[in-house]
Amino acid sequence: MLGKYTNNIPQSNHNSPKSLFELVEKAHSSLAIELFCISLHIKTDIEMSLNEKANIGKLFDGIAKTYDKFNHVTSLGIDIWWRNEAIGGMTPVKSMLDVAIGTGDVAMTAIRKNKAQHVTGIDLSQEMMNIGIEKVAKAGMKGKVDFMLGSALDMPYDDCQFEAVTCAYGIRNFSELDRGLSEMYRVMKPGGQLVILEFSYPKNPVIRWGYNLYFSHIMPWLGKIISNDGSAYRYFLNSVKQFIWGEEMIAHLRDAGFVNAKFRTMTFGITTLYTATK
Repeated sequence: MLGKYTNNIPQSNHNSPKSLFELVEKAHSSLAIELFCISLHIKTDIEMSLNEKANIGKLFDGIAKTYDKFNHVTSLGIDIWWRNEAIGGMTPVKSMLDVAIGTGDVAMTAIRKNKAQHVTGIDLSQEMMNIGIEKVAKAGMKGKVDFMLGSALDMPYDDCQFEAVTCAYGIRNFSELDRGLSEMYRVMKPGGQLVILEFSYPKNPVIRWGYNLYFSHIMPWLGKIISNDGSAYRYFLNSVKQFIWGEEMIAHLRDAGFVNAKFRTMTFGITTLYTATK
């Protein structure tokens, strides 16, 4: 590995202890500088994501009008199948809470599939919910889906109020994951169902390479064309890469009090479905 850092160092005509020491010292310094730059880049990405999470409502407000179109185009419609799979496995309930309801797709899927009689949704983006309110009205579901502006970290609901809690592609945006999971647990009735859909980082190196290429270059480009905002979609890749998934996520669910926690990856590991009960 040090060869990378010694190629451009003038070679001594003799192998004296002093010249060898200088060679190793220079190589070590070059390696240290590069590692520092890498760590600084990672730190910057993390700080950017934390700042964006603090303003996640405004970020989604800015892309609300084109959000649905962008999702369907960039996923080739697979996002619809993901939601159908997640909601299709639920036992029908009377009351359901959809955390990070956004434009209401999960809530409307639950009503359409008769998995919930009524859905309450909470989100930090009013503009996203405004789109959802229009969609619900057009679908003839007015009165069956309610929207509320608020934080998943401090929800204005009673303990043990809902029979099911769902969250699709919103949990990685929580600034405090464990606090959000604890709130979900608190508002859920004993025996209630938890359903979470979230992006994950593929393990397969070939799939991961294509994933990085798509999310780093193609998705921001499409985002700029469709919504005139490519930066928001660059945040999405960083948030996915930095977020936990699989067994690590299961551990957090158990720490929050949930039981029967399971996960299933879908579409080459691009997304993961988590289920649990209280």
